[in-house]
Amino acid sequence: MIDAFSPAYFTQKGGTYVGDSRELLAALPDNSVNLVMTSPPFALQRQKEYGNLDQHEYIDWFLEFAKLVHQKLKDDGSFVVDFGGAYMKGVPARSLYNFRVMIRMVDELEFFLAEDFYWFNPSKLPSPIEWVNKRKLRAKDSVNTVWWFSKTEWPKSDITKVLAPYSDRMKKLIEDPDKFYTPKVRPSGHDIGKGFAKDNGGAIPPNLLQISNSESNGQYLSGCKAVGIKGHPARFPAKLPEFFIRMLTDPDDLVVDIFGGSNTTGQVAEVEGRRWMTFEALPEYVGASAFRFLDKGMTPEAMKELYERIVAGESIPLDEYRQQSVLTL
Repeated sequence: MIDAFSPAYFTQKGGTYVGDSRELLAALPDNSVNLVMTSPPFALQRQKEYGNLDQHEYIDWFLEFAKLVHQKLKDDGSFVVDFGGAYMKGVPARSLYNFRVMIRMVDELEFFLAEDFYWFNPSKLPSPIEWVNKRKLRAKDSVNTVWWFSKTEWPKSDITKVLAPYSDRMKKLIEDPDKFYTPKVRPSGHDIGKGFAKDNGGAIPPNLLQISNSESNGQYLSGCKAVGIKGHPARFPAKLPEFFIRMLTDPDDLVVDIFGGSNTTGQVAEVEGRRWMTFEALPEYVGASAFRFLDKGMTPEAMKELYERIVAGESIPLDEYRQQSVLTL
């Protein structure tokens, strides 16, 4: 599928590639990808160590990738992008860059906005510091916009795969509707009766996704610590790509992340039985991301060897290291 490039590491389900995502995307066949799930570097005013552009340059830069994504998606495929909010430089007024991206994606690249989602991270630290902590002019910024784009008006989707657990009150209502609810006609004239008291296995989730991003002791960070390197500074939690991978794809579908980072998307796709590919420009981030696919029990020496081999440009089958970790348990 992408024969001109060798993965930095790979499993039976997928692989991670080091390079410019535009070149890697161009090497994929058109109409071959079911889902692109990604979180690009945000257009922040303060430079981050993982790279970000000025807000005015950012939109044109991102649309270069999006144009290629449109070509590679299947007709029923989806493109889900997590964008963090930002302020204008030097003033407590919001930037509209993430909304401008969304509008240009639809107007110029002929994507459809299937739905807008909002990721609420209750564990996010108060920011921006100047306007929240110091001057106390604004509430802390705890919500990211997550745009779900599609190539046509009818992308593949099944909300029943991501049903939310019922509340305790709903569980009681399902058990005994007559005891807890008397049907009434709404002011709108709509009579809902008792049909909603049926047990459907869970509740339809809202488009506000409440997911904490507070991982502190997972296999990825443990591996980074053992090797003596810093983890990627902008990791999103597994529950975020998990939601969209489950809702928008089936087993053996192809999931691609064009800004791989620490490869949360690939890890989730692997667990969910999807084929996957991730692209990341920095070999150091790719080397560390391999720790997500290792079992507990691998020695720090073996992890460091794996990291150094990946950074040096080798193509590593991770099954070799998985077998080592099993033998040490």
